[in-house]
Amino acid sequence: MASTTLFSNALRKVLPARSRNEAGGRAYALPPKHQLAQFAATGCFNQTYYAYGADQLDRVKALCREVEPEFIAKTAIYARERGYMKDMPALLCAILATEDGELLESIFARVIDNGKMLRNFVQILRSGETGRMSLGTRPKRLVREWLASRKDEEIFEASVGNSPSLADIVKMVHPRPATRSREALYGWMIGRDYDAASLPQIVKNFEAFKSGESAKVPAVPFQMLTALNLGREQWAEIAVNARWHMLRMNLNTFARHGVLEDPQVVKKLAGRLADPRRIKSARAFPYQLLAAWRATGTEVPKKLKDALESAMEAAIQNVPRVDGKVYVFPDVSGSMGAPVTGFRPGATSAVRCIDVAALVSASFVRKNPQTEVIPFGSNAMEWKPERGSTVMQNAEALARLWGGGTNCAAPLRKLNARKAKADLIVYVSDSESWMDIARGRGTATMEEWNRFKTRNPRARLVCLDLQPYASTQAYNREDVLNIGGFADNVFEIIGQFAARGMNAKQWVEVIEEITL
Repeated sequence: MASTTLFSNALRKVLPARSRNEAGGRAYALPPKHQLAQFAATGCFNQTYYAYGADQLDRVKALCREVEPEFIAKTAIYARERGYMKDMPALLCAILATEDGELLESIFARVIDNGKMLRNFVQILRSGETGRMSLGTRPKRLVREWLASRKDEEIFEASVGNSPSLADIVKMVHPRPATRSREALYGWMIGRDYDAASLPQIVKNFEAFKSGESAKVPAVPFQMLTALNLGREQWAEIAVNARWHMLRMNLNTFARHGVLEDPQVVKKLAGRLADPRRIKSARAFPYQLLAAWRATGTEVPKKLKDALESAMEAAIQNVPRVDGKVYVFPDVSGSMGAPVTGFRPGATSAVRCIDVAALVSASFVRKNPQTEVIPFGSNAMEWKPERGSTVMQNAEALARLWGGGTNCAAPLRKLNARKAKADLIVYVSDSESWMDIARGRGTATMEEWNRFKTRNPRARLVCLDLQPYASTQAYNREDVLNIGGFADNVFEIIGQFAARGMNAKQWVEVIEEITL
């Protein structure tokens, strides 16, 4: 009988890999729409292990010339609403300002949904990178409408930040205040004469606190208060009233100012940190909780560290429960040591791609106890989670395996050698494989996947890419899903693909189904 491994139909279906990835290895180039989605979900315009931020910007602009404006608009919505990105969706809106103003108008309120996004949009538009140096008539009107649609308190809170500041934007677009309080607020913001009696109450409270007329800490953005001379009780008020992200990021600061010496305050803060509603509202990345957990100093009480671990359980609720056997392949090679959001002078994230890969792996183990994890670098490795360990602890242990080259085919080759069975395989990688050499025209990963499919015809493969690159080791088809990003929404897409198999939508199809 002829060998089913050598002469199967699956093997004959392997397409030639005509591209090279950034590491020089054989790869499949993603289609333009998929490339744009990949950049939008993972790119932060910062230097990655293999590319500079300027390269990303040039590539995104080129890709936008290859796809229809409608897809640009839908990708902007996906990147903001589901990927929680900031710079990329603002850039896509700025491109639409030149390419299709009506489409920009239809998505503006959904994408430019807070003051930070508004400042990003204006900054990018005026930079000249999208073909213009000024806002123009329609964008100015959209910005004025954005300002008019916000309450005074929202405008005041959005006034934090520079380059440009919200005051700069007000000077650019000349909004017409509809109320006396808004007129006074704009005057206060831009340094012109204003009627102090007409200021919104929140501004009056802030000014009274600054001048010493009031000892009550106003409910204003954290950044407006930290430069002031504050006592421990005032710091405690700030901590209790802080937004979720501000609380997560400043536990050590509150400890230094004695706030965490009060058990009642600690109890309140722990409750806020672990509140699922607040976590969802904050659009928290699971890796941000890992970063906070790792950064907590010895002065931070265990109750707050435990609260961060509880918050992680809420943040990974979208990790799917899969019927059947699951393998997760986290890439622990050298390039995965790059910061997940890229290198930024003075503001580089301490969380690396390998930390996110480890976190995804540990999350699957938490939700699917039968999951096996096979880390890979130059070779596939053995790793087992510790019994009773939390997601955080398992992710920490797994991330310590970091180092070596990249051989994406290695874990699949290991499974094929032991004739393993599985229903779902998930790669978490930057897909920059260069050590594995294919014998045929495709990539070694695709060859090994097809061998695996001869024994597991219903198995599905997911390649979760964490970096803004334009190639993959396994091309999209009915049993292969390529997806990019590090927000928890990717878990939902993986779950749908695992459950529906050949009837599941590919990632680009999910984006295309967004209603404008």
